[in-house]
Amino acid sequence: MIKIYIPYTNPEEIISTISTMKIKKDDVLAIMVGEKDKPDINQIISKLNERGIEFFGGIFPGIIYGNHKYEEGAILLVFPALKKPFLIKGLHNDQFEIPDFGTEALENQNKKYTAMILVDGLTSYISLFLSEIFNRLGNSVHYFGGGAGSLSLKQEPCLFTSEGFFQDAAIVTLIRLESHLGVRHGWERIMGPFVATKTRRNIISELNWKNAFQVFQETVDGDSKKKLMRENFFEISKAYPFGIHKEGMEDIVRDPISVNEKGELFCVGEVPENTVLSILKGKKDSLIQAAGQAAEDCLQSGVKNIRQSLIADCISRTIFLEEKFMKELETVNQKIRTVAPQQTPMGILTLGEISSYGEGFLEFFNKTIVVGILYEG
Repeated sequence: MIKIYIPYTNPEEIISTISTMKIKKDDVLAIMVGEKDKPDINQIISKLNERGIEFFGGIFPGIIYGNHKYEEGAILLVFPALKKPFLIKGLHNDQFEIPDFGTEALENQNKKYTAMILVDGLTSYISLFLSEIFNRLGNSVHYFGGGAGSLSLKQEPCLFTSEGFFQDAAIVTLIRLESHLGVRHGWERIMGPFVATKTRRNIISELNWKNAFQVFQETVDGDSKKKLMRENFFEISKAYPFGIHKEGMEDIVRDPISVNEKGELFCVGEVPENTVLSILKGKKDSLIQAAGQAAEDCLQSGVKNIRQSLIADCISRTIFLEEKFMKELETVNQKIRTVAPQQTPMGILTLGEISSYGEGFLEFFNKTIVVGILYEG
């Protein structure tokens, strides 16, 4: 399997590197780009279309190669594909159309292949979109992916295929490799439960029939010994996400990233009305330990012929862990290399993570790490 990290951002250099890669007829090229000094994506699209290469990609707050994270450059991965990438547009409303994936072909396989999903991490209907995808594909595949976009939280085009450069979109690519996944976060409940009594998509207006910010502020102020305000909201709230209760598993995290003048909390990912929430808190060591456990989880299958190890790690974990984030990556690397010494884990720093979870249901996570191995069965 071909995989490369390139530190440069010049489109001509990127195309020159791609030209040296042995990409077969049924392969698809994945291009994961760091947002700093990002290249002219439209130029890259045009050049790859001229060469007849199937590809998909996204712009992310950062990319991962081994023990290191980078804000610039790109990761190039070549996967054997079942079909060309599917582009789904219009996720800013609930009228988007899900394509026909040809599920009959998947269901006739004795193997469970992998659907890689990239989505605009700042669009409005991510959870609905993933629910519709699961309705079509169900447990016939494993799912891996994450949210593209900018750490500035300013929405702009961040996903691309041969059809162009888009925002409010998603890409689904069916990869002809099986996979095992580990999903962990390490955050722990400190207060709750609360009922999200009034919400709209990713905005929480009321908790327990009271102003959402006031309820959140009361808990955070008491624990942090700091005064939570609109002006310092992100700086303090990054340590206090919400958890959606899941029986027998870690909570699914929702990351509150801002508050408006009405006291409504904006989260990365939807929070359905009447969802039962807890307020969570993390310790750096517990997050790092959870990352190691995610790597162990995906390796428990005993698979030896690993083609690639992948990571989708939330950008907010890097902000919270600060200098200890490298320890998180080192922990994952060490676990992977005990089984596959030649493997270099590669991946993306995301605005939300996508994975199969529990009995296989497709979920959108925040502040979580997903570790996956791809292999030929």
